[in-house]
Amino acid sequence: MIVDPRLSINQATIKHADLTTALRVTADAGIQAIGLWREPVNAVGLDVAARMLADSGLRFTTHCRGGFFTLPDGPERIAALDDNRRAIEETATLAAAGADGSTAVLVLVAGGLPADSRDLSGARERVRDALGALAPDAEAAGVTLAIEPLHPMYASDRAVVSTLGQALDLAADFDPRVVGAAVDTFHIWWDPQVLDQIARAGREGRIATYQVCDWKTPLPADVLLSRHYPGDGVIDFGSLTRAVVDTGYDRDIEVEIFHADVWADAPDRVVRRTAEEIAAAVSPHQS
Repeated sequence: MIVDPRLSINQATIKHADLTTALRVTADAGIQAIGLWREPVNAVGLDVAARMLADSGLRFTTHCRGGFFTLPDGPERIAALDDNRRAIEETATLAAAGADGSTAVLVLVAGGLPADSRDLSGARERVRDALGALAPDAEAAGVTLAIEPLHPMYASDRAVVSTLGQALDLAADFDPRVVGAAVDTFHIWWDPQVLDQIARAGREGRIATYQVCDWKTPLPADVLLSRHYPGDGVIDFGSLTRAVVDTGYDRDIEVEIFHADVWADAPDRVVRRTAEEIAAAVSPHQS
């Protein structure tokens, strides 16, 4: 099996694997990079996780996730910002522990509407305010905050940032080394402006990570678990990948899948199939 040297396994793809298993099956499959999630890292402790990552020989691509700061002023918002500062510290520590080529990128999911609120624009402004509060910490740590736009079906409960254009507008006030965007095919493939916005993101130097998985209908009852292997659905990975590569993006490409059947499968089979699907659906479009 030929493995794309730029392939990174986002740990959510093998959600039920602990950190030890996730690192092992990724490396054993010949994959060179991994994106981690905070919960498995915190389960073993940051220092232990950093040592495990260093011992694996894998590059570190992203840390998931920060964000969820659309709450109005008050103790819960303060706690959310403090938690994001801890996530920034974790990201810097893990990036330093990863192999050469690791990137200190913290993926941000903005958060949905607060309870009993219909003020979408106000929630987005609180995202902007939170970025302003966190940018000095990220800059000091050498971490890029990557705003991830989510598909509009998640606007009420997960992310009031729905398009790449909105993410770039929020990032515009900040140094691109400090605030960028996550380009995730699942969330933005439908946007009629997506190619123009990818080009804009490239001009502005704000593509912090490129993540891929596929869209397929019908959606399950839990729409969070509707992400498929690349090539199993309707997304045109050719046009999207070429657009990202044409900006000069040369970092790793993460596969992030949320799907009950994938999570129920053995982690080693999942990473091998992921490598096969990327080789067929994404790799041919990188040059």
